[in-house]
Amino acid sequence: MRILSSADQPVTSLPTIRPVLITGGHGTLGRAFQRICHTRGIEAVALGRNEIDIANPASVEKALDRYNPWAIVNTAGYVRVDEAEKDFTRCYRENTTGPAVLAQACARRNVQLLTYSSDLVFDGAKSAAYLEGDQPRPLNVYGKSKQRAEAGVLECLPQALVVRTSAFFGAWDEYNFVYFALKAAHEGRSFEAANDLLISPTYVPDLVNTSLDLLIDEERGVWHLANEGAFTWAELAELAVGIAGLDRAGIVARPARHFGWPAARPAYSVLGSRKGQLMPSAENGLHRCVHDIMHQLRTQPVEAEAVAS
Repeated sequence: MRILSSADQPVTSLPTIRPVLITGGHGTLGRAFQRICHTRGIEAVALGRNEIDIANPASVEKALDRYNPWAIVNTAGYVRVDEAEKDFTRCYRENTTGPAVLAQACARRNVQLLTYSSDLVFDGAKSAAYLEGDQPRPLNVYGKSKQRAEAGVLECLPQALVVRTSAFFGAWDEYNFVYFALKAAHEGRSFEAANDLLISPTYVPDLVNTSLDLLIDEERGVWHLANEGAFTWAELAELAVGIAGLDRAGIVARPARHFGWPAARPAYSVLGSRKGQLMPSAENGLHRCVHDIMHQLRTQPVEAEAVAS
């Protein structure tokens, strides 16, 4: 863009850089997008729940008027899978209505949309990796809310990018399975994990970087993004603890029924893709993640550990 029409004409205004607008800015994925956009030099604005209610059209329009984004990355949503079985009204509002409202606003303004779905849209009846064209048959309320969101978003915004993913892990916050397993092993405590549910572990930085690449390339439709590999939760814990050089004996493998979860889980929800394996192996991601988590745990002040316990 030219900002001077001649060599001696003063600049009176600068071009406005349209940002990526990130919803759910205080969550795991929202914070990761902020961090990686900054690293990659991508202008971004992140809004929390108190700044944008994605299920409220007026709130969405107000945010779009203010920030004029070229794309919305929707990381907001209801994430408590078991609580959703009773709190289904709120789950559907945040996971189904919200993305549809965003899609409608994006369609009116010609703005790109990236939103996230889940491996829990599948019932686990397959024994080979689920691909993008496989029919969703969710077993629980959370999965149904995501299935309906996919259909609603793509109905009103066919050019939207819908990413199905699974089983986040990372070192940028403590709210993930791998962190909990490593912390338990580091402190010499036992750690129980399901040994009969196969999933695709997903390293958050890999997911965010790959999602941004697809968004910039204006890809559309449903994509599966997860690190390559299939593990039970117990196997994932054992691998992470082993990479850290800690004792695996504290990992206690249990069948899923032992945990008494209200929401049914598919026994097999491994994600594959017809569109290409764009992310490295889960082991690759774990090596990078475990190094960072163990540094945090080993340098954590004693006082903080005492408070946390």
